[in-house]
Amino acid sequence: MRPGHALITMVEPHPGHEYAYNRWYEDDHYYAGAMAMPWMYAGRRWVATRELQLLRGPEKSAVAQPVTAGCYLSTYWITDGRYDEHMKWTVAINKRLNRDARVYHDRTHVFTSFQDHEVTVYRDGAAGPRDFHALDHPYGGLILQVIDTEGPERRAELVERLRSRELPRRLAGSPAAMVTVFRPTPLPGDRMTYVKQVEGVDTRLTLLWFLEADPRTCWEDRFADLASVEWGGRVELVAPFVPTVPGTDRYVDELR
Repeated sequence: MRPGHALITMVEPHPGHEYAYNRWYEDDHYYAGAMAMPWMYAGRRWVATRELQLLRGPEKSAVAQPVTAGCYLSTYWITDGRYDEHMKWTVAINKRLNRDARVYHDRTHVFTSFQDHEVTVYRDGAAGPRDFHALDHPYGGLILQVIDTEGPERRAELVERLRSRELPRRLAGSPAAMVTVFRPTPLPGDRMTYVKQVEGVDTRLTLLWFLEADPRTCWEDRFADLASVEWGGRVELVAPFVPTVPGTDRYVDELR
C-alpha cells in the first residue's frame, strides 16, 4: 500500500463566492467528485488564510499569478497501478456532475494535476506515520513546493539529490515529518474544459511537506528560504497551508 499517484488541486474561489464554494466542495464535490471514485483511498483539504498567502514565494511564479492565488488545496492518494482505471471513472463522473449542475463554476483552477509518486523522505526513518497515512494523520500544516528543471534528465538528477542529500538534511530536527515528491502526468484529452492542461510534465516536481506544527509558528526559522534554494531547478512556488475543519466554514472569513 502506497500512494502510487495523487491528485493535487489548488483552486481560487471567485470574490464573493468563498462561502458557497466551500460548502459545495465539502458537502458534495469532495465526495461525489473524488472520494467516491474507485482506487482513490485518502483525501484532505487545506486552506491558506491571507496571512499564509503573504508568506508565499517567489514573487514571480510560473504557477500562481499573483503568487497569492489559490487559497484552497485538495490532496488525494490513488492506489499504485490503478491510475488508468481511476481516470476513466473520474472523467465520466465529472462530466455527469456537470450535466446535473453539480459543478461550481465561480472558481479558477490555479494548479490542478494528477501526479505519479517518485519518492518519500522521512525525518524519523522507520518510526512514525508512513506516506499512505499522511492524509489521515492530524498534521498541523502542509507546504506545497513546485520546482521546474531544464528537462527530464535534470529532473531525474534532482529527484536523486533530494532523496539522498537535500531532504534528509532539511528534515533533520524540523517540524516536517516527511516530504512526498511527485511528477505531473498529462490530463486526458476529454477532461473538463475548465481545467487547463498540465504544464511541466517532463520538467516539474511537486513536493508536499507534512508539518507537525502550524507553518506560521516556524516559517521564518525553517521554511522561508525554500523559495530561493538552489537544488538544480527553479522554485516556482512555495505555499503554506493549514488543514480545513470538515463540516465548518472555519477560515473562510480570513481568506481576503
